[in-house]
Amino acid sequence: MILSKFTKSLINNFKQVKAKEQPSETNKITVSPTVSLFAIAYEKFRNVIQYREESIIRRSAIERILKRRFSLNPEGNNEAENLIRELLWARYFPNESLGQLDVLKVQEIIDKYQLLKREVVGGRSDNKKNYYSEFIFDLMSCEIEEALTPETSQTNALFTFYIYQVLKDKLKIEEVDENTKNAYFFIALDKAFNKSDLPYLRYHLFTLYNDKISALTTSEIKEQGSKLVDLFDDIDKLIKNTIVERVLRFVRGHIPPFKILFDLFITKGESIDNTLKEQDNLWIEIEKLCRDKYEYVRSRLNNLALKAIIYIFLTKMVIAFIIEYPLSLYYFGSINYLALIINTLFPPLLMFMLIGLTQAPNEDNTKRIYDRIVDIIDADRTFESTVSFITKKIKPKRSALIFGFTVFYTFTFFITFVLLYLTLDFLGFNLISQFIFVLFISLVSYFAYRIRKVAKQYTLKEREGIFRPFLDIFFMPILSVGQALSRGLAKLNFLTAFFDFIIEAPFKLIIEVLEEWISFVRSKREEID
Repeated sequence: MILSKFTKSLINNFKQVKAKEQPSETNKITVSPTVSLFAIAYEKFRNVIQYREESIIRRSAIERILKRRFSLNPEGNNEAENLIRELLWARYFPNESLGQLDVLKVQEIIDKYQLLKREVVGGRSDNKKNYYSEFIFDLMSCEIEEALTPETSQTNALFTFYIYQVLKDKLKIEEVDENTKNAYFFIALDKAFNKSDLPYLRYHLFTLYNDKISALTTSEIKEQGSKLVDLFDDIDKLIKNTIVERVLRFVRGHIPPFKILFDLFITKGESIDNTLKEQDNLWIEIEKLCRDKYEYVRSRLNNLALKAIIYIFLTKMVIAFIIEYPLSLYYFGSINYLALIINTLFPPLLMFMLIGLTQAPNEDNTKRIYDRIVDIIDADRTFESTVSFITKKIKPKRSALIFGFTVFYTFTFFITFVLLYLTLDFLGFNLISQFIFVLFISLVSYFAYRIRKVAKQYTLKEREGIFRPFLDIFFMPILSVGQALSRGLAKLNFLTAFFDFIIEAPFKLIIEVLEEWISFVRSKREEID
């Protein structure tokens, strides 16, 4: 098979990516395994209570650690080593894999972003100060992670750019110029392929339009600082544009074969070009890789479901203790223990059932993945020439029909929740217990929907069941409420705030003192030796 120019370029660039140089014996930072045991346990539990994509957990940890430390040391002076030690404690990086050179690099990034913040927020209103401070903090946490993981960052950038090159000409948007269309496409691609959250989207777009802050001199930061606010505003306008969500639906349908292709790059390494050129060998490798990935999907589904069940159960117990039990006793004079038990056990059980019914892809999917990969890497341009067109605005053809559908959809909301109310009333649920039941069933349905999407990450085409549209009529209202509640609770996540400031700060202080003590005892033992 003759490979396309994009594929040849990817192979050459992929081979040039170098692994991060390990610190020398005298330069490396070592943390106590005893301390790490406690830190790892805490981080595992901490990540259970806040659902995040696996790809953003480490950056989120960097953000969380810096926010806590900056609350006591706003200028961030000499905080780089503290940050790196905490990351090593929790094994976000292997012990002794980071050293003093990394400390200097991270501290330089912190110092430059702190300078940028002073240049940008000075003299602005409180709302603007908070907005620009958050934007700058997002950029800083992303750049720190990228500086500590250069090999992973470079590889992901190569893969993302390859998808961008292959697919960008397959998309047209009505009345949108080429540059703006490409920006929308890049944002959607970053969301679909990298699972990027808002901080990552901001950082990746910022580095497309501007040099990294760490690459600027002090004088350049002072000169450019106040001018960058326009870029910040423009970036968020691009991210929030409604067209992005429509482009995202287009991009998601193309991602599965690219994921398998890139996994093949990682697996084969230097010999990837030989694998891609021989179609028979390519099929063997893809078939084996797909089977491995399907097994991984099953395992990941189980792990995510377990984490979600623990989170839901803990949150439900807290709400039952603080709200449901005392309010039911106060307003209704008694407790319906059947309602209390159902409210506590049914949501985790529903999650278990919904995830249990999810199936991993099959052999037919593997064949479709292989055919699409051949289309992607082959020099034949037929695949890239098929264009999808997105209108700027959705234009309903029959306003009366759309109105009728809207009324019917609203009616399904009414029917669904009335049926729930009648069922719960029959079981003796009071209004408080009913509200909490609907709250958790909606959240569980939404969490399960998001977790089930993990099983679809390697599925090229999903065949819709015959009864799926009828089930959606009554399932969509619950799912929509769950999405709205999830987004609202994310902004008012009292449990997360509680862990960040009430639990984590003193816990990490104890760990820090414990490590200092272990280091002190070790030095005394070495003196005796």
